[in-house]
Parts: sequence; structure tokens; C-alpha cells
Amino acid sequence: MVVRVATVAFEGIEARPVDVQVQVSRGGAAFTIVGLGDKAVAESRERVRSALIASALALPAQRITVNLAPADMPKEGSHYDLPIALGIMAAIGALPADALQTYTVLGELALDGTISQVAGVLPAAIAANARGQGLICPAVCGAEAAWAAQDLDILAPRSLIQLANHFKGTQVMARPVPLVRQSAGAELDLCDIRGQESARRALEIAAAGGHNLLLNGPPGAGKSMLAARLPSILPPLSPRELLEVSMIHSVAGLLAGGELSDRRPYRSPHHSASMAALVGGGIHARPGEVSLAHNGVLFLDELPEFQPNVLDSLRQPMEAGEVLISRANHRITYPARFQLVAAMNPCRCGHALDPGFACKRQPNERCMAQYQTRLSGPLLDRIDLHIDVPAVSAADLTLPPSAERSVDVAARVASARRKQAARYDALGLRPGTTNATVPSSVLDEVAALDSSGLSLVRDAAERMRLSARGYHRVLKLARTLADLDDAEKVGRLHLAEALSYRANSDRLTRAA
Repeated sequence: MVVRVATVAFEGIEARPVDVQVQVSRGGAAFTIVGLGDKAVAESRERVRSALIASALALPAQRITVNLAPADMPKEGSHYDLPIALGIMAAIGALPADALQTYTVLGELALDGTISQVAGVLPAAIAANARGQGLICPAVCGAEAAWAAQDLDILAPRSLIQLANHFKGTQVMARPVPLVRQSAGAELDLCDIRGQESARRALEIAAAGGHNLLLNGPPGAGKSMLAARLPSILPPLSPRELLEVSMIHSVAGLLAGGELSDRRPYRSPHHSASMAALVGGGIHARPGEVSLAHNGVLFLDELPEFQPNVLDSLRQPMEAGEVLISRANHRITYPARFQLVAAMNPCRCGHALDPGFACKRQPNERCMAQYQTRLSGPLLDRIDLHIDVPAVSAADLTLPPSAERSVDVAARVASARRKQAARYDALGLRPGTTNATVPSSVLDEVAALDSSGLSLVRDAAERMRLSARGYHRVLKLARTLADLDDAEKVGRLHLAEALSYRANSDRLTRAA
């Protein structure tokens, strides 16, 4: 007799159905797993054997064959341990034969029979609910699975023995409840920033429209402090965005305790990060920082210190909102619609723009140009706001804190985001579209310019040598400025301010 247990294989954040087929037949004692599994799947034989022995269930001295169907789909990970073990238990009569027919199963087994945490429980729960099945998962992942659906039948045992007792009716397991992650410590607030009024204004604009931002200034000017406080003025995740973010973090194994939060992700990788770490990849094609920052903020400090090829790998995800990882036997797509915030020094020593400073190695302009050549022009062209952040004087530090807190700025940002949501919903665009991500094809409708505005942008485009992308990004930025001013149409003042944020871009692009 062949016992079938349903489980899943992950392709990106998609959970593909996998049929675990277990057969115990006559012949010499053997335990074989087939179906294009990786090393972790092959090693599950010993984990399953030890877990069953620890649960007082010895493997029969017969031939055990496990097939993971479809056989041509690569299988990766340790979450196949539990469905294989349950299939064997059903085949030898330790579990009712029909007990597992209505469940999707995943979990890793420890040698003592306990069930360990695995990645991807939330996508697996959503896929199981779509197929009309329940879910069996580790106890530590039960809270994560509970977010998939209120009526989803979930069993979250701690061990094989507890699960067997549940099916026998001697021990009933309660359904896990979804958990919310509590914020740790005091939140960062914009009132901590002394001075830097222009940078604070740029931060508010970036948050209101979801625009990319580059902060350029000497060491200690507060660039990292400003970036770290951007999440405090961003609106919380919508339910749809929360589900997308949580599925990515679940596949990456980053949902500690199954707790979900509506705070937008904030990722800040070190400048030594590799291309696989930033955009995704590796042996198992895991999501990178751009995907872990989906619907949130990706902060790159010391931008020119990143490898140039690593930075240029961001160009396609910044435009498409997703990243495609290609391997010899499969292709995986991860969502990657993030807001880039970058910080850099003007030169290697960082003081080329200080009044009266003279570089000892070469002229300041040449020193700056040499340092900034590590940044490509196409990457800089994708950044909407370029801001110089001057050094903070001692007089600024002695001033009292600003009376305007993050909650005040967040209210204006939320109002601008609501205007964008209503505008783009009426146009039939995807939910969550912001001014920064709106298709260029609708700019003539949502950011129409009058004659004076057209004249201004035409002259500026010629003097600043704006590309087609740069021209469209100026219009998108002007649309955000109009939303912050509660203006129905984009005016000349909005356009002029938007163009001012591209002036520094022109200088950096010439250096690149």
C-alpha cells in the first residue's frame, strides 16, 4: 500500500504542491528517498529514523521507498522530515490511514522526536487554505500559520508523540492564535535631529511619495540619523502589503516566533555585502536585502564603498519592483519594490566641501570626482532627491529640540498618501501605487503642467541634460510636492523645487 502525504516546495514565495508517497514493501531492509531532493532531503533518512526510535516506533525490517512527486521539481530544505515520518507511521499502522488526507504537512525533526522550526510556514498555510486543506506545522510556527485564515485547521505539535496522541483522541491540541510583534524600546523620532531643516524637508517628501533619496555630506553631519528616522514617518503597512512582506520574511526564516508587525521593513546592509546578499541568490536562491526591504526602506550607508557591480545590480529591481534569480534548473522571482535611501561622503576624507579645506593629495574637485566615479550615472539617475547635508555646528547642537515630532510629519505624509491612493485607484492602477512608482504613461493626466511650467521644465531639461527617466522623475516629485501642499494641479513652484533636488545629481553624474 502507498500512503500519500501532502507538503510543499518553495519557488520564491510560491508554495508548490508536493506529494510525498511512502511505500513499505517486502525485501531487504533499506530506506530510499527519490524525487530530486538536495543534501538536506537525503539526510532526512537519519533524522526520521532517530525520531521514530525516540518515539518508541522502530522502523520495520523491510524496504521503505519515499517518492517526492513531481520527480522533476527540485526539492530543497529540511521541512520534508515530518511528512516523510508521518507517511511511514501511517504505512506501518501507527496512525489512521486517512488521518493525513486533509492536511498539508511540513516540519523538521530533531533526533529526540521533537519538531523544529522551518521557514516558509506562512506561504504553505496560504497554499493549503487555497486547496481546502488544513496544516500541520511545528509548534513554534503555529502563530505564523494562524495569520493565513481564521477558519484554517491548524495542528502545531511539539513532537511526534503529541501528534500521534491527538489523532488517537488521547490529547487534543488547541488551535494557535496569531501574534503581533511588540516594538522593542523607544522609537526614534525626528525631534532628535538638530538643525538640518532642508534634509528634514527632503525626508518628508521622500516618505510622502516613496521617492529614492541620496544624502551627501561630511562625516558626523547626521545622515544615518536622518535615514534611521524615516520609518517613523512612513504609514503602516496595509493588509495586502503586510501579507507580501511577511511571506518573504517567512521564506527567509526571519519571522521569530511567528509574530507579524505592520511596521515597514528597514534594512541596512554593510558596504561589504556581496551581490547575492543584496539582490538574492546563493545555493538555494534565497531572497536578498532588496526583497527583505520590499514595501519598506533599503538604507545603503557609505554608498561609494559598495562594489560598483553590486550597486549596478540594483538598477533593474529599482525600475521593475522585482528581482529575477536565474539558475540552471529553475528561475525564481522575488518582489523587490523598495525605497532606496543612500548616504555618502563627498570624498574619501569627507571634508572636501568644508569651507577653507584643501586636500593634501590633489585639488578638492578632482578628489571628489575621483571618489564619486564609483557611482554609475544610470544608478544616480534613478534617485529622485539629491541633498547636501552640511556639518552641524556647535551652536545648532545647543538649540532646544524641535517642537515638530515624527507623529506630526507622519500625519502630513499619511494625508499625501491617501490622496495618491484615491487618485490611482480611480485610474485602475494596482493597490499601493505611489507617485514614485506610477507608470510614466499616466503622468500627462496626473501631473499636467501649464504653459509656464512647460517652459520651465523645457529650459531646465536642456541645461541639466535630463534624460527621459530624469524628466519623468521630476514630474513625479513635483506631483508629491503638490500633494503635500494639498494642491489639485502641479504648479510652477512645485516644479522648481523638484528641479532643485536634481541639481546635485547633475554634478554627481558628471563625476560618474
